[in-house]
Formats: sequence, structure tokens, C-alpha cells
Amino acid sequence: MVVTAGGKPVFDWQFPFWVTALLALSIGLYGIGFVRLYGRSGEGRPARRRQAAAFVAGWAVLALALLSPLGALSDALFSAHMVEHEAMMLVCAPLLVLGRPLGVMLWGFPHAMRLAVGRAVRSRPVAASWQRLTAPLPAWALHALALWAWHVPALFQAAVAHPAIHTMQHASFLVTALLLWRGIVGEGATRRGSGHAMLSLFTTMVHTGALGALIALAPGVWYPSYIEPTSLLGIDPLQDQQLGGLIMWVPGAVAYLIGALAVASRWLTRGPRTSRRHDWPALAAQPRLTSGKRSQ
Repeated sequence: MVVTAGGKPVFDWQFPFWVTALLALSIGLYGIGFVRLYGRSGEGRPARRRQAAAFVAGWAVLALALLSPLGALSDALFSAHMVEHEAMMLVCAPLLVLGRPLGVMLWGFPHAMRLAVGRAVRSRPVAASWQRLTAPLPAWALHALALWAWHVPALFQAAVAHPAIHTMQHASFLVTALLLWRGIVGEGATRRGSGHAMLSLFTTMVHTGALGALIALAPGVWYPSYIEPTSLLGIDPLQDQQLGGLIMWVPGAVAYLIGALAVASRWLTRGPRTSRRHDWPALAAQPRLTSGKRSQ
């Protein structure tokens, strides 16, 4: 938020260097990887296009949440901050996971680097650590911990006051949400894993709804740092906090309910399928990745 000489707040697009650079790098790697893999996809091209569309949509939501005036408005309104977080965790994260980004982005690297990264992620320690980290219970617990910890007033206000801590908050929300949604809509989320997905969605809906209710029904303001900028906009700080809590409580519950219905539909309409070992589809074809022929 920028306050003019006349005391009028102005909300504009903002382009922090590291955020903008990482967004540009991610879409660039995905685009290059998509082009390289598309010609190899054969009958899988329609699925590859759907994945790319999901990734681009998720990337666009993330860019809007972080760079648009919504990001600046979130410095002044707690409710806008909640919209930003919910967009990242409930819209952006599942769309990015549906885009199957890991394998595609791997193919965006130069040939030698791709082989080196491929060997590293296939190594036993890395593969074992990845499987433990992305198992349903650890992924659920990490996301729950991030949500509850960052809404402790002292930590939340530190994030609002310090850009570096704010970046850590956003990164933890996004990364843990990606881990959570990976077990719900990601590679390897099969009929056999639908029970875990349903349980993750239901319990996440319950505990996030409880947190939203606590914030919405609180008798006083939890985050005093919002009092001054909210009052400057002519909005009651407590009402702004109540609206933010409702945003987490009601639309959040609806989003998880939609996810649960999608999982239930998958459970009922698909037969059991063999789960892949990891989310790096480009690594599944070992001969193609390690072939001496250099890919362009």
C-alpha cells in the first residue's frame, strides 16, 4: 500500500525481484519442457494439453495473488490477506499439481543438467525422503502446522511487518498445500489412495473451518497491525477480521467439499491402477532419459 501526500491509499501492481524471477523461471522451464515432451507424447497429447492448461491456470492465479493490487491490499486489509492465501492454497495448488510440473520442468533444463538432476532424484536417499515427505499423513500434518502456526498473532504480524518473513509465510502455505493436493489429485492418486484423499480433505476442512470460526467469532482484534491501515480505509478492523475468518471458514469448506466430490467420482468410476513410484514421469522412461542421444 502506498499513501499519497493527500493521505489517500493507492494499491498498484508490485513486482518483487525474487518473486517475479521465480515465476518467470517456472513458466519458462515448463514451457520449454512441454515443447520437448509434446512431440514424444503420441496418443498422450490430449492429456498433455490438459495438464499444461491446468498448470498455466494455476500459475496465473499465483501471479495475480502475489503481483496484482490484491497483494498490496493485503497489507491493509486482513480479509484481502485471506483471499490471497485461499487463492494460493485452494485454487493455485491443485491446478499446479494437475499440471504434473516436476517431470515437465525437468525437461526444460539443458541435456547434461537434466541427466544430473535425474540421477540425483532417482538415488535411494532422495527417493526415500520424497516418499516419506509426500505420504498422506506427513503432508497433511505439515499443511495443518503451517496454517495454525502462521495465524498465531505474533507470527502473522511479523509476516505483515517484514517482507522476508512474509515470503516465508507464503512459501510454507504454497509448498505444504502442494504436498497435500499431490496426495489428492497428483500422479499416483488412484482408487486405492482415494480413502486417504477423502480423509485428508475432510479433516483439513474441519480444522481450517475451526480456525476460520475462531477468527470470525473472536470478540477482539487478533492482529493490531491492521487497525491503522484498515481504519484509514474507513473500515472497522474487527469487521474486517470477521470477514477474513468467514472467507477461510465458508468458501474454504466449499472448496474442500468440491475436492471430496471429485475424489468420490474418481473412486466410483475408475478401476484400480498401478501407482507410480514418484511424480517425475520423465524419469519413468529410464532409457529415454539416459539415452546418449541429445534432446533439443
